[in-house]
Amino acid sequence: MSALPGYAELHCRSNFSFLIGASHPTELVERAAQLGYAAIAITDECSVAGVVRAHEEAKRQHEQGQPIQLLIGSHFELEGELPCRLVLIAPHRDGYGDLCELITTARLRCEKGRYRLSVQDIEALAPRCEALLIPRREDDQTMLLEQARWLQAVFGERASIALERLLYADDTLLMERVHHVAAQLGLPIAAAGDMLMHLRSRKPLQDTL
Repeated sequence: MSALPGYAELHCRSNFSFLIGASHPTELVERAAQLGYAAIAITDECSVAGVVRAHEEAKRQHEQGQPIQLLIGSHFELEGELPCRLVLIAPHRDGYGDLCELITTARLRCEKGRYRLSVQDIEALAPRCEALLIPRREDDQTMLLEQARWLQAVFGERASIALERLLYADDTLLMERVHHVAAQLGLPIAAAGDMLMHLRSRKPLQDTL
């Protein structure tokens, strides 16, 4: 019997996502290493501010014999004619440059603490990143299909659609929509957890945030 593939968490926001994440980047990386994850992506909202601390913790874990790969990304809420939720992950230095340029563009458009992006910005500034579409529960299958078609057209083989089972009442309906759209387009499905804390004891804090 073959071993299961290593799990990589691709959607993880820390306390650098203000009023959202309830754990430090170091805590998230440390916990992922303890659980035997192959990799973890720190994907704070329109920010890469936590990745230096995350990188230092990943190095420390490696020195202690618990190697874990750190992926650098960011979570975005897009506005305009095709609103959607994305995670972009930088696969190399050029992709990281694209990601930082996109974040700078988005932040400069608004007052401090806010940002604004459209699909046109993604097309122009982030074509070398890996893209993960995070289905929104309020979107029906038609909207999800439109979002996925656009993502596939822009990112090609670097596009995936996330399946996050978060124990909501409509998880089964969401899963059916994701599988239907993915099968129709031939788009890969990626498991993700929308991680906001490293231990369940942080749940009261996360609820308050």
